[in-house]
Amino acid sequence: MTAVYKDDQEDWLTVCLKYLLFVFNFLFWVGGAAVLGVGIWTLVEKSDYLSLLASSTFVVSAYILILAGGLVVVTGFLGCCAVIREQRSCLSTYFFCLLLIFVIELVAGVLAYVYYQRLSEELKQNLNQTMADNYAQPGREAITLAVDRLQQDFKCCGSNDSRDWMASAYVSSKQAEDRVVPDSCCKTITPHCGKRDHPSNIYKVEGGCITKLEQFLADHLLVIGSVGIGVACLQSVAHRPPAVFHGDGEQHFLT
Repeated sequence: MTAVYKDDQEDWLTVCLKYLLFVFNFLFWVGGAAVLGVGIWTLVEKSDYLSLLASSTFVVSAYILILAGGLVVVTGFLGCCAVIREQRSCLSTYFFCLLLIFVIELVAGVLAYVYYQRLSEELKQNLNQTMADNYAQPGREAITLAVDRLQQDFKCCGSNDSRDWMASAYVSSKQAEDRVVPDSCCKTITPHCGKRDHPSNIYKVEGGCITKLEQFLADHLLVIGSVGIGVACLQSVAHRPPAVFHGDGEQHFLT
């Protein structure tokens, strides 16, 4: 009678731990979806601005998150199969994938926080030159579009202020047709509106576009870093469910 009760107890414990592993797997899926979503959001949301950055760290962090999120989706299916089939080799592969995902997410989060610390310096050193040297120049259509969107979306003009455009290759060229700023600086865009740089006509923002772009990128980097490191830490806590042993001492689930 005691042996039967002991077997029933072990069977009940096995079922409970199976469901527990399913819960772990579901949490990984949720975390993976969050990581994947943040990575895609980073690249899609005003992605034109990335061409204005001298460093590729920002976009690399986003791609790493997308990779990690995609791996979680695949690993989730593997985890379900591991629980259903109760195979040690399948569970070993599952936990190895979780460890790999943990490392990838951690790397993305650390990269985001490191880049966050040097973002302001990079923008101050490179944004003005990038805008002045490349706007409306042959073969620089991506940068031209990025600058126009930047100035319209953030209601700013020039990297520091509108006077930065006076030293630009665009204003000095015949293509400008006597404009002193690009038309995208205007509060209401009309043909050749950039010929007049009065505050009633163009955006005059303290700190210029650098301040606006820095805040925008900093917000994204904080989200990338928080999601990457946060989800990785949560997964590290739950990535080793307890083992199940039968009465003969045989290990049923992988520790």
